[in-house]
Amino acid sequence: MGDYTSIAEVGETLIDLLRDNLDSRVRDSIVLISPGEIETGDNIRLSLFLYQITENTYLKNQEMQANDPFDPTRLRLPPLNLDLYYVLTSYPSNTIQDKTERAKEEHSLLGRAIQILNDNSILKGSALRGSLAECNEELHLNIAPISLDDITRIWSTFQNKPYRPSVCYLVTPVKVESTRQKEDKRVTERKLEKSLIR
Repeated sequence: MGDYTSIAEVGETLIDLLRDNLDSRVRDSIVLISPGEIETGDNIRLSLFLYQITENTYLKNQEMQANDPFDPTRLRLPPLNLDLYYVLTSYPSNTIQDKTERAKEEHSLLGRAIQILNDNSILKGSALRGSLAECNEELHLNIAPISLDDITRIWSTFQNKPYRPSVCYLVTPVKVESTRQKEDKRVTERKLEKSLIR
C-alpha cells in the first residue's frame, strides 16, 4: 500500500513512462512542473502538472484492516483513496522557425504522449516507482472529461501564459496508508442473566 510519498511517486511514474517511450531528442525536455513556471526559451517539450486532488468517493468507508497477521486485534484505519488530476501540455521546439511547422510538431508530440498513456492505461508492478512498486496495487490512467470552461479556468491561473494544446488525465486510486492503529478488544467472557417472568 502506498505511503505518504504516493502522490510524488505517481508523478515520477508518469514522467518516467513518457521519457522511456519518447524519442531521445525530447526525453530530457519532459518535466513535472506548472505551465506557469515555464518561460519562453526554456527547452521544455512536455509538462505534466498536478492541478487537483480529490478523495475517491467510491472507495470511501472501507473496513479497518489487520495490521499484524499474528495479532488480529491490532487494526489499522483504511487507506485514503485519492484521485489525482493532471494537465499534460506540449510545447514547440525552439529550433523550428515556421509557425505552422512548429504547431504541427507540437501537436504530433502531444499525440504521441497521449498514445503512450493510452497504451499504458493500467500501471502496476515494475511500471510504478517508490513505495507504489512494492505493493500489488494498480493505478488506472484515463483522460479526464473536462469542459472548455474548466480547462480555461485552469489556464487562467498561469498569469500571462497563452493557452497551449493540453489534455487532462485522471490517475486513480492512489492509496495513502494510514498510520493510525486501533486495538480491537476481543470478547473473552460472556455473562448471561436469566430472569423469570411471572
